[in-house]
Order: sequence, then C-alpha cells, then structure tokens
Amino acid sequence: MTAVADVTRAVPERHYTHHDGRGVTPHRSNPVVIHREITTLDVQEGMNVVEFGTGSGYSGALLSELVGNSGHVTSLDIDAYLVRWAGLIHSERGVHNIRCHVADGTAGFPGRAPYDRMVAWCTPPLLPKAWVDQVADDGLIVAPLPIAAVPNMTVVAKIRVREGEPAVEAVFTGGYIEATTSPKDNLDLPGRWVDWENRVPSPSWISIAWRDADDHWNTGARTALTRLTKDAYTEPYEGGRLDWPSWRTFAAARADPQLTMAGLSPDLWAIGHSTASTAAVLQQDGQILADRPDSPSLAVLRDWLTAWESAGRPAPEAYTAALTRGAKGWDLRLTR
Repeated sequence: MTAVADVTRAVPERHYTHHDGRGVTPHRSNPVVIHREITTLDVQEGMNVVEFGTGSGYSGALLSELVGNSGHVTSLDIDAYLVRWAGLIHSERGVHNIRCHVADGTAGFPGRAPYDRMVAWCTPPLLPKAWVDQVADDGLIVAPLPIAAVPNMTVVAKIRVREGEPAVEAVFTGGYIEATTSPKDNLDLPGRWVDWENRVPSPSWISIAWRDADDHWNTGARTALTRLTKDAYTEPYEGGRLDWPSWRTFAAARADPQLTMAGLSPDLWAIGHSTASTAAVLQQDGQILADRPDSPSLAVLRDWLTAWESAGRPAPEAYTAALTRGAKGWDLRLTR
C-alpha cells in the first residue's frame, strides 16, 4: 500500500481531527490540500520523513502509512498540547513508526537527520538553512513560503536539494499559518510582519513592506491604517469576481516597496499600496478603500489592477520561482 489514495482510506481522519478525548482540532488544514502536498512529496516505503506542524496528527498518520514499518516519521510542533495528544492517538491506533516532539520546526530536528522528505504545515519567514542542511542528497521539501515580506502572501513550493543547494521544481496555490516561536492563540491575527494593530473600536491590522523606512513609533503604519478605517473613501471593483490567489500572487510578484496587506474587517484580507501619507487597498469582497477619491495610492492600485487584468489573471503556477540565498536561508520570489 503506497498510493496516497489508498492510505487515506486506511487512516480515520475524524478520529484525529474530532477525537473524543481532545475535542475538535482548531485551525486544521483542509484534508484535500494535505493529500495534494503529500502526493507532491512522493514518499516511498522505508524513507525517513519529517513534518513541521503536528496539528491533529492526521498528516503524520498518512506519512507513517506511506513509509511503512521500515521507515520513520518525525513530527514537530511548537504546541505541547497538540504534540502530546497526537502521540497518544498514534499509540492508540498501534502506529509506532512516528514520534512527535515539541520543537521550533524552523530549526529542523538534527537528531533524526538526514531526511529523505520534508513537509511543512506552517509558513517560515524564508526557506531555513537548517532545513536544507538536514535533507539527504536528492531529497524533497514541500513547504509554503512567503513571496513578499507581508503576511498571507505565499505559495507552496516543491524544492529539490542536490549537493546542498535547493532548487524549486514547482509552485502551487496555497499557504498555512505562520510559524511562530510559541503556540498561537489568536488565529485571526497573522503571526508575523504586523506593523500596527488596533483592537478598539474593532480589530484591524496593517503590514507594510516599507517598514524599514518607518520610524520607531510605527507612525507610517498607524497613519495608513487610520486612513483606511476612519472615514475612508470606498468604491466597488468593477472588474468582476476576484480571483484572490491570482491577484495576491500578482501583487507580490511586482515587488513594489510600497506593497501593503491589511485586515480591516473580520475574515477579509486586503492588498494594496501605501505611503506615509496615502493608502488604498482592495478587499476580498471586491470593495476598494482609500484615504480619498484622488489618492495617489488609489491611482497606483488602479494601475496594478489594470495590469493584472491585461495579463489575464495569471495563476500562481504560471510564474517562474527563484530562491535567493541570505545568511539564514533562502527567500522565494516570483517573476513572469
């Protein structure tokens, strides 16, 4: 039994995600996407595999079936509660080729390295050097990676490591919760790159790619967020129903230093342009918000949207992905 379709029938998903003793696992990944990522990972019997993000334990159970009795799975999560319960559920089912550990997954787990396969269910700030160092030659990594230094702009990348160097073989639409150094209790707020947050009169936040040009008091970020939440000018986007993954990827790939991401309403992300004195964003519901009708940022945002439509709303898979090495790892950026 090696096909992912076969092992999904062998592993009781709801036994992990809705366990009677632990309860429902919050913020769990869509099983269809889990199956896609594991299929991409190409796990074979006897392999040594590591996953970052134990969650309910369901993904680890699938991996343990794929590697078989001669293989081994290491599962890491920053949340001790999830780790302990997943380990217990595995044991209850008689699954003994997987071990769950409380650890910061961005550092990898050198004690079980080298790994034939790595998969991440959380998004690091970049591809960590530790991951690449701990992969066997010709090994694979499947992980969500940021494509801009603002939250929620990610793709899932399939990365081959040869002679210590990673190379992207494919990218897919997708992303997971940001990797953090402690368990995250507020799942509505991004775990990274939030430059200002308001909690009253209602929750809102903003992330600006130009944060290095802002001052110590985040004056630029605070001002931009205020302009978008207090007496903002609004207009509907006239381009029809949004393809959010396409628009998000297009905006990120422009690599504009004024790129901005915000959460102005519950469960609605917004992407646009801002400076220290002007701001404009397009929300997922198709509403455009700006500081004023003649906003310079609104003019830029309209130009971006026109270029996106002219390009045919390209899918994330249509871009060329490249990794750029830094001191701590590799940044992933897309171009067309």
